Amino acid sequence: MAKQFWLMKSEPDVYSYDNLVSEGEGTWDGVRNHSAAINLRNMKVGDEAFFYHSNIGLEVVAIITISQEHFIDPTDEKGRFVAVKVKPVRKLKHTVTLKAIKANPKLADMEMLRQSRLSVAPVRPAEWKEILKMAGE
Repeated sequence: MAKQFWLMKSEPDVYSYDNLVSEGEGTWDGVRNHSAAINLRNMKVGDEAFFYHSNIGLEVVAIITISQEHFIDPTDEKGRFVAVKVKPVRKLKHTVTLKAIKANPKLADMEMLRQSRLSVAPVRPAEWKEILKMAGE
């Protein structure tokens, strides 16, 4: 199966990319949206994701990798939702803002724009490459 790409949002004042770097590996938990939870269930070890700072910054800041596939979210008392483990890969040369993503016609169909409340969204390979290009990678 081909590697998949994702975009994972976190509020940097709650959990930032720097927090993940300092931990070495983090648990991506607390997701309570059913569509986002389905995306977590579809992730495989080795898939890559953009780490997006939401609310503050509104920008893609880094690349992370999925290091453990889904398991019951330890923060979900009812055991219905899942979490994954992630590891940092690298910060992007230049962050890519939401404004820049919205302004790029090649990214008009991105899932994160179509469903702006979605905290975990798939990214098509062409969109992945375009965002990397925008980041100077």
